[in-house]
Amino acid sequence: MQLQDYNPSGVGQINGNLLGLPFDYESAKLIVFGVPWEVTVSYGAGTANGPQRVLDASTQLDLFDLDNPDGWKQGIFMVEIPQDILEKNAYYRDRAAEIIQRLEQGKPLTDTPDLTPVLTEINQACQQVNQWLFEKTKEAIEKGKRVAAIGGDHSVPLGYYQALATSYPNFSILHIDAHADLRDAYEGFEFSHASIMFNAMKLPQISKLVQVALRDISHDEVQTIDRSNGRIVAYYDSIIKQKLYSGTTWIEICREIISHLPEQVYISFDVDGLDPKLCSSTGTPVPGGLELEQAFSLFRELVHSGRKIIGFDLCEVGDAEWDGNVGARIIYKLSNLMDLSQKSN
Repeated sequence: MQLQDYNPSGVGQINGNLLGLPFDYESAKLIVFGVPWEVTVSYGAGTANGPQRVLDASTQLDLFDLDNPDGWKQGIFMVEIPQDILEKNAYYRDRAAEIIQRLEQGKPLTDTPDLTPVLTEINQACQQVNQWLFEKTKEAIEKGKRVAAIGGDHSVPLGYYQALATSYPNFSILHIDAHADLRDAYEGFEFSHASIMFNAMKLPQISKLVQVALRDISHDEVQTIDRSNGRIVAYYDSIIKQKLYSGTTWIEICREIISHLPEQVYISFDVDGLDPKLCSSTGTPVPGGLELEQAFSLFRELVHSGRKIIGFDLCEVGDAEWDGNVGARIIYKLSNLMDLSQKSN
């Protein structure tokens, strides 16, 4: 199909691409990678199927976007979800469950049977996925493409962060999440979903991490935030709500959040940052959180501030039709706002 023949008001075509759009890798400006990986999840499983759920739901969306009505014209293309990674995920997820069960029983991994070799094998497998995404995203960036990633669990985007660090000497992460993800090798897994921001902070190119909607956090993570000398800024959900109840507007809070960010901003969106009614099948749901339009309002204010969105990920989408529907809307909104921010800078 030629682009001039495409009707954005027509029925969404099931053609293997996000939103049924008529683009391929070469013609699209935005390349989306689905990474079906959730080996280290410590509670509910199913997010490895998140990329497919988002893809399946996306063709039901209408394409008019109030922020960027012609945003679809930028060209959005989702690379085929790698089935070999999905198959490895199933194998290593079962092995990781053995480790988690042992730890939850309060027993050392060195008990018979010794699980320390299994832990080493899992960490190596996670590193291989990181390397795969690093290479794929770096290649796309070098070709002048914008990039987005869909998890899987929140361990997924590390390779993408590393690729961005080769192109941007100074950028920040705006992190929407119920959890701080600042644990050092949680449960022994170096690349745990609970360690993504701990690992991200090892990259000196990331000058600021601003976390929004935190409400399930460990003592050690709070200390990490407090001792970061302002490199990590936390907006706890309960404090946000208290300000709202006291009469502070959400727009005022958004502008304060954004004031901490430098010009180049990456958005990392864990759907459990939202109210669980919007993502009930996510891996680790927590009561509270943002409404979807609150999150969009924050991103909108970010663009209006003149800052540039240089990339984004969406993680922890559950294996359910509704979660995929919400996830698809997040992907499309962020795609259009990133396009808008690139045009205005």
